[in-house]
Amino acid sequence: MTHMPASRPYHHGDLRAALLTSAERTLRDKGAGALSLRELARDIGVSHAAPGRHFKDKQALLDALALTGYERLIRALHSADTPGLPLPQRLASLAHAYLGFAIDNPALLELMFARKHEPDAQLADAVERSIGSLTHLVADAQQRGELVAGDPERITMVMAASLHGLAALVASCALPAQEALDGLDDHVHHLLHGLTPRRP
Repeated sequence: MTHMPASRPYHHGDLRAALLTSAERTLRDKGAGALSLRELARDIGVSHAAPGRHFKDKQALLDALALTGYERLIRALHSADTPGLPLPQRLASLAHAYLGFAIDNPALLELMFARKHEPDAQLADAVERSIGSLTHLVADAQQRGELVAGDPERITMVMAASLHGLAALVASCALPAQEALDGLDDHVHHLLHGLTPRRP
């Protein structure tokens, strides 16, 4: 007697989404090295050739997975941004959103920044949009005189590098997540005001 495959969380027409969901679960539980199109096909109950309709190889899968991460991060930052807030509160809100994403998605965050090749246009656009909230913050703050004049892209890069550095410490378990969250307002204060003593 022939037994049918067990029911899987996959519906006809949603193969790409099912593959990405399974891939993210594998990434979270086992790391990027464990990802395999053949294993993902087995996991969701389709033929080993089926993933090739959507991803030509493992790198294409990794790029698509990174893109889903950037899209989620963009939504989180957009939701957290309130242009009417004073600069310290606005930056703190964005910082909390970024760090929250890093705490919830450490393996995905690492994958998003681990590319060793030029991203395609869609992924490159997502990378640009992911720092869009900071870019708008810098431009608005400069117009209001809350930030020093200068190249807004360089200032944005300083902010982005500082926040990502903190997130990377959390993602690599070098810094406890709660400790990072508890100290985030101080982190933002030092970022905005510097570390040298102020002279009268």
